[in-house]
Amino acid sequence: MYRTHTCGELRADHVGEEVTLAGWVQKIRDFGAMSFVDLRDRYGITQLVTNENTSAKVTETLQQLGREFVIQATGTVRERSSKNKNIATGEIEIELSGLKILSPSAVPPFTIQDDTDGGDDLRMKYRYLDLRRNAVRKNLELRAQVAHSVRNFLTENGFIETETPVLIKSTPEGARDFVVPSRMNPGEFYALPQSPQIFKQLLMVAGFDKYFQIVKCFRDEDLRADRQPEFTQIDCEMSFVEQEDVLNTFEKLAKYTFKNVLDVDLDDFPRMPYSTAMEKYGSDKPDIRFEMLLHDITTTVQNKGFSIFDSAEYVGAIAAKGCAEYSRKQIDELTNWVKRPQIGAKGLVYVKYNEDGSFKSSVDKFYSADDLKGWAEQLNANPGDLILVLSGDKAHTVTALGELRLEMGNRLELRKKGTFKPLWVIDFPLLEWNEESKRFFAMHHPFTSPNPEDIVLLDSDPGKVRANAYDLVINGVEIGGGSVRIFNSELQAKMFDILGFTPEQAMAQFGFLMNAFKYGAPPHAGIAFGFDRLVSMFAGLDSIRDVIAFPKNNAGRDVMNDSPAPIANEQLDELFLQLKKLD
Repeated sequence: MYRTHTCGELRADHVGEEVTLAGWVQKIRDFGAMSFVDLRDRYGITQLVTNENTSAKVTETLQQLGREFVIQATGTVRERSSKNKNIATGEIEIELSGLKILSPSAVPPFTIQDDTDGGDDLRMKYRYLDLRRNAVRKNLELRAQVAHSVRNFLTENGFIETETPVLIKSTPEGARDFVVPSRMNPGEFYALPQSPQIFKQLLMVAGFDKYFQIVKCFRDEDLRADRQPEFTQIDCEMSFVEQEDVLNTFEKLAKYTFKNVLDVDLDDFPRMPYSTAMEKYGSDKPDIRFEMLLHDITTTVQNKGFSIFDSAEYVGAIAAKGCAEYSRKQIDELTNWVKRPQIGAKGLVYVKYNEDGSFKSSVDKFYSADDLKGWAEQLNANPGDLILVLSGDKAHTVTALGELRLEMGNRLELRKKGTFKPLWVIDFPLLEWNEESKRFFAMHHPFTSPNPEDIVLLDSDPGKVRANAYDLVINGVEIGGGSVRIFNSELQAKMFDILGFTPEQAMAQFGFLMNAFKYGAPPHAGIAFGFDRLVSMFAGLDSIRDVIAFPKNNAGRDVMNDSPAPIANEQLDELFLQLKKLD
């Protein structure tokens, strides 16, 4: 056999045993009479040692070793004279009696250790080497642990794990599809699924009652730290349930997984309407680890002669605790920060509520100390606080102020990692109007049921209809989202009509689902969790790339295997495709 033990297994009670290990050479230290080799595998590191009693054959083989050589080592476990408390095997070492090179290694392009000298691009190119590093491997082990915990909970609660197709029909709603040409059906294409949405609803029609799948999904959209062209989600659906049943079930799943994986006990999740989230936090995924709420001070500040406020649809403010001592340089930094294209504010007004109770602001010319005190009272600000104000059209300004709130939370270290504050955001708008195309789009997807109280508004004022939908948000990150589904054919047809589908178009795109509903569809609802996002949160990381074995970069490329890549003309001919020349 190649090994009797792993490199993380041996302890002091193994002293005197003859063992065989196999792994990668982490480090070699040659001191003449004695040499030391750190041997690494997935489980840990064990020190190997040679001395003047070591055989010439072992010594000769040792001289040939380099970093990352794969070797087999045989020897006797002995107690180390100089113990290393930083590793689990630090009390012992292996006195070598046999050494064999299983596979030599070229000099690696970066050091395979936690504090590596490799940059992101280099490590992505040699991802298989990066995965040898302890820090990266632990992320993948954590990912497996979370998946195991989720499967345990859902299986124990009666959910059936069911695979759904990867080659499906393209649908016009949502993000852009990745399409796959069909060789056997010239001129026709499959799409890779953005989610298993339709199929899991069909499983409910089929009577499966409770379904789940940890599934790959694909979206051809612009990327950032928490997005990849292919990603994984925990996809779930249930029959004969209402919104409350879904929230209770998956709140329990979240609590179970946090406890099982991190040993963290979560409190009950508060519920927050979408309108409250936007008004008070400037975001539909609020971070409730800290206060610093948004306040609408429009009527308070207008009609005082300051034209910027007087002409604004909305004036909003936050109070940053203890920041009245900010220097002009710090305030200028914040002003430049909100003017960035990503935020898009035209400027920033500040009010310092000094410790002595006095006020200093950038609008002293227009507002008296009593006026500014009224602002402070409205914001529940105290002496020592800094009031920050943005103005403009409401939708944009609320969002910009929400981003400023998060930035101040970062600067004041209020967004502490290791603290988890989940909540459910509910009562989203069902539809959003697109001015360019002059039509409504589904805010979630076209199968989301309207709030029962608002169905009467579908004909008269569809923009005011609330969705029977919900998002799970933790620490300002949308972890999951779902909805109660439409299961009535007439209501689904009305929804398609509002979204601009003719009956013929709706039947062409979704006819199989609408036909299925004719055969007894149960009331059903579901949810999908972003598995990569959840694992990255458990790992305390900001990017999901670090918890994916082989991720793409921000351009959607795999720099390790150089994909996407051109294909041969013969393959194009088989698919009846012809490339258009690029300018």
